[in-house]
Amino acid sequence: MQALSITDFKKLMEEDAVVLDTRSTEEFTHSFVPGAISIAVSEKMEEWANSLLSPNDPIVLITTPGTEKEINDRLAKAGFSNIKGYLDGGYATWQKNGEEEDMIINVEADELMMDIPFDDNLVVVDVRKPSEFADGHLKDAMNIPLADMKDPASMANIEDHHNLYVHCAAGYRSVIAASLLKRQGIHNLRNILGGWNSIKEEEKAEIVKDASGLN
Repeated sequence: MQALSITDFKKLMEEDAVVLDTRSTEEFTHSFVPGAISIAVSEKMEEWANSLLSPNDPIVLITTPGTEKEINDRLAKAGFSNIKGYLDGGYATWQKNGEEEDMIINVEADELMMDIPFDDNLVVVDVRKPSEFADGHLKDAMNIPLADMKDPASMANIEDHHNLYVHCAAGYRSVIAASLLKRQGIHNLRNILGGWNSIKEEEKAEIVKDASGLN
């Protein structure tokens, strides 16, 4: 796999290559290439890459230096045949070049609980599977399963005035979801650290279940 200069990396971006950032979710939320999709290295990386990306799409990688071969091999085995290369030097190269950066605001579950009563535009976006959602979710939450978010139409009910609070079960999927939302130009969002695992422990959390959605 080819190491790309910043010039070549940006040229491929301009030619509509997908920027796939495999750094940790913590690193990604702190700062990332605008429009990049976060799928951090994990045992689920290939699963989510296959769910959300097309195998023939041209892809350029932002990696933690030293992980490039592992990531390339894993993606290749998963059927991705058009990986153009990785940014030489990783994300630090992007920053050193003074390029535009984006970020995702992280908030704790207790901050969400404090905001809910005072923000009429607040919308909780739960990106867990429908079965997880049915088993317990915050009252009035919007369920957009991450697997559906490959299709931008899944986000059609999100409006410009909404203040989005995005969560999954533990925090991995919600960062992927937040990156996909931002890729569609939806920037008014926050990521809930610890996801549902943290939210359900909050005393003020209004939790409801949907028996019809349980299998």
